[in-house]
Amino acid sequence: MKATESMKWIDVPTRTIDVGGVPFAYRELGPTGGVPVVFLHHLMAVLDDWDPRIIDGIAAHRRVIAFDNRGVGASGGSVPPDVADMGRDAVAFIRAMGLEKVDLLGFSLGGGVAQMVALQAPELVRRIILAGTGPRGGGGIKEINKVAAGAYVKSALTLQDARTFLFFPRDAEGKRAAKDYLARLKERTQNLDEKISLQARRAQLKAIRAAGLHAPDDLSVITQPVFVANGDHDLMVASSNSADMARRIPNARLKIYPNSGHGGVFQHHRDFVPEVLEFLND
Repeated sequence: MKATESMKWIDVPTRTIDVGGVPFAYRELGPTGGVPVVFLHHLMAVLDDWDPRIIDGIAAHRRVIAFDNRGVGASGGSVPPDVADMGRDAVAFIRAMGLEKVDLLGFSLGGGVAQMVALQAPELVRRIILAGTGPRGGGGIKEINKVAAGAYVKSALTLQDARTFLFFPRDAEGKRAAKDYLARLKERTQNLDEKISLQARRAQLKAIRAAGLHAPDDLSVITQPVFVANGDHDLMVASSNSADMARRIPNARLKIYPNSGHGGVFQHHRDFVPEVLEFLND
């Protein structure tokens, strides 16, 4: 399969691949050759919810593949209510693409799925970036429904995107970062992905709550190099969970971005992208 080398995220085509009889939607760009970086996106997100500055910044140097997991966006099937099953679906997609080794970049829920891939099929994974995420059994993760509901109430009352409240601080810098981030998401205007379904939303929330209640995984078996990143005031996945996760993974490094929240890697994308590229090239 050949990557779309010269295109940017705003116009790269959406393709599908059969994964065990189910069509999975994906986009691919960047140079051919080398180990590709597979992106795993967040709660209630589809392909159009990836920050183009991060995608294009990494794709300038590395092959990037972003996909909708089972039941998400334009992919077929139904979203399973368990991150372990999401991990198995991600492994099936990677193998269906004919990939023998990948780097993973998982944000939020996608970071939980990336951990499952590393635990279930470690032979597939070379390096991992875990952003705005925490481990199964992490403190406060089971409260995701309450946190999300509060943000969606504020969203309805103010006619603002819920991510304004969930991803960014409510000070002047955070509000400016939220505005810029949401504007970047609107840069792609054609061949958009399908919106997230109600079934997918409910199943993802159930999966995150179950992950919060789950017994902690033995993260010491993840021996690949891992870059853990978060903001210093994450409302969705407490920043302390990122620090805990980095301590429990033997070969992990931790970066906490200042005055930022769950979307710290988007707010600080100018720092995050070169740090990711340096990590992947080490």
